[in-house]
Amino acid sequence: MFSKLENLLTLDLSSNSFSGVIKLDVLSKLKRLMKLNLSNNTLLSWSTGSGSNTTFQELDTLYFSSCNVRQFPNFLRSAKKLSLLDLSNNSIQGSIFKWESEGWEQLIVLNLSYNSLTGLEHFPGKNLKFLDLRSNQLHNLPLTPLPPSLQGFWISNNNLTGKIPPSICNLTSLDVLDMSRNYLGGVIPACLGNFSHEILNINLQMNKFRGKIPDFCVDDNALMNLALNDNQLEGLLPRSLSNCTSLKFLNLANNKLSDTFPHWLGVLPDLQVLILRFNNFQGPLSISSDTKPSFSSLQIADLSQNKFTGLLPTTFFQNLDALKHAISKHKSMFQEAWENLGLYQHLALDYYGQISVNVTTKRSDIELEYKRSLPIFSGIDFSSNKFYGKIPDVIGQLHAIHMLNLSDNNFIVLNFSDNNLVGPIPQGNQFDTFENDSYHGNLGLCGFPLTKQCDEPKPPPSKFKEDEGSPISFLWKLVMMGYGCGAVLGLSTGYIVFTTGRPWWFVRMVERDWKPNFTRWVCKIRGKRNIH
Repeated sequence: MFSKLENLLTLDLSSNSFSGVIKLDVLSKLKRLMKLNLSNNTLLSWSTGSGSNTTFQELDTLYFSSCNVRQFPNFLRSAKKLSLLDLSNNSIQGSIFKWESEGWEQLIVLNLSYNSLTGLEHFPGKNLKFLDLRSNQLHNLPLTPLPPSLQGFWISNNNLTGKIPPSICNLTSLDVLDMSRNYLGGVIPACLGNFSHEILNINLQMNKFRGKIPDFCVDDNALMNLALNDNQLEGLLPRSLSNCTSLKFLNLANNKLSDTFPHWLGVLPDLQVLILRFNNFQGPLSISSDTKPSFSSLQIADLSQNKFTGLLPTTFFQNLDALKHAISKHKSMFQEAWENLGLYQHLALDYYGQISVNVTTKRSDIELEYKRSLPIFSGIDFSSNKFYGKIPDVIGQLHAIHMLNLSDNNFIVLNFSDNNLVGPIPQGNQFDTFENDSYHGNLGLCGFPLTKQCDEPKPPPSKFKEDEGSPISFLWKLVMMGYGCGAVLGLSTGYIVFTTGRPWWFVRMVERDWKPNFTRWVCKIRGKRNIH
C-alpha cells in the first residue's frame, strides 16, 4: 500500500499496535521519504527481503522509540542524510561499535537513552548537538573527544567511574551537562565553571566528587541551574557564585561543606531554590545590610541539619517577596531555558528542566522534579540546627508557603493567644512548658496551666462538622506534628491551610500517614488573625 505513494515525504505510524516484521524493501521504495515515525509500537524485527538493496537516501528523521528493538538496524548505515535518530526506550544491548555508526556523520540529535548499552567505542558524527545516553549501563566514556559542536549532553543514571574527561572543557557551545547518578570521582575540573558562556544547566549530583567546589561564573555566564548535591565536596563556597546573575537553582545538600551562611547570594535577583541541607554550615543567619532586597525571589530554602545558631532575623523573612504572593505570578525557573531552545524545543523535550530535589517533611521524603512548568511547591526548612529565641511574627505574612519546618531547634516561645480556642489543653510533652500568657484571649480553654478546670472529659460539641477533610480538626493535628519545639511548624501550616483553603494535597498526605493519639480539639478561628 505505502509503496505506491512515491511522493510521500513524511510517514507517521507511531502509537499503534503494530507487531511482527517491518519489510524495509517496501518502505525503501518511498524514494523521497524524509521523516519516518514508528515509535510506540511492539515491533520485533526488520526484514530487507531477498536480494533487496534497501536504502533510504533522503531519510532525515527517524523516530523508533519504544519498539522492543534489540540491535541497531543495518539500514541506518545507508541513511547518509540522517540528522535525527531516536532509538530510546528499547532493549539494545552491548556496545556501540564504530562500524555501526558509519552512516551517522550528519547526525545532529542522537537519543539512545533507556537501553542496556554497556560501551561506546566512539562518539558518532562531527556535527552532533544533542546526545542523550541516560539510563544505560555504560561504564566509561570513549577515549575519543566529545564533538565540539555539542549543546546538550546527558549521560546520567549509568555506571560511569573515574574522572570527568578533560575534553569536556572544549565544549564551548554546551548548554546542558548532566552526568548525575553515576560513580564519578576525583576533583571537579576547574574549567567546568567557566568553559562555556552558554551553559545553562550543570547537574553532577549523586556521584563521588571530592575536594573544593571550583569557581563558577568568573566571567560572564548564563548558568541557571547547578546541582552538586550528594557528593563529598568540602571547604568554603566559592564567592564567585555571586556573579552567576542568572542562577535560579542551587543544590549543595549532603556534602562536607564548612562555611557560614552565604548571605552574599542574596544579590542574585532570580535565585528561587537554595538547598544547603546536611553540611557543616555554622554561625548566625546574618543578612547583609548592603543587599536590598535580599533573596526576594526565593521559594525553597533548605538549611536543615547544619550548625546554624542565633535568632532568626526578621529581615530575612521580610525580604521573601516571592513567598508573600501566589507562585503562579512568577516566571518558571526553566522557562527562559526552554525559550532559548528555539527550533530545538521539540527535540530536547523536557531535558532542560530535569533536576530533582528531595523535600523532607516530618516523616517522609518528597522528591520534586522541576520541569519547564511553573514551580508548584514552596517551603522553608530550618530544622535540626541550633536556632533559639522567638519565632518572628513576620512568618505569618508568607501566604504562598506550602511547608514550614522549624523543628529540632531551641525556640522557647509559642503563643496561641486571641484565637477563641475551646476545650481542654493537651497535657504532657511540650505543652507542659507553656505559661498562662500563651493562651490569653481563649476563654473557652481549660486545664493546666490555666486555673480554670475542665468540667467534662469530652470537649463541648462544635457547630462545625469535622469531616475527613475539615481544616478545623486538621489544625491541631498539625500543631502536634512538628513537636519538640517545632510545634510552630504545624500551627503555622495549619493556619495557612485554614485561611487560604489550600494546599489540600498536604492535608490528604497528613491525614493518610499520621494518626495522632490524642483528643481532638474543637476550635473556632475568628477571621484571618495572625498567631502571635
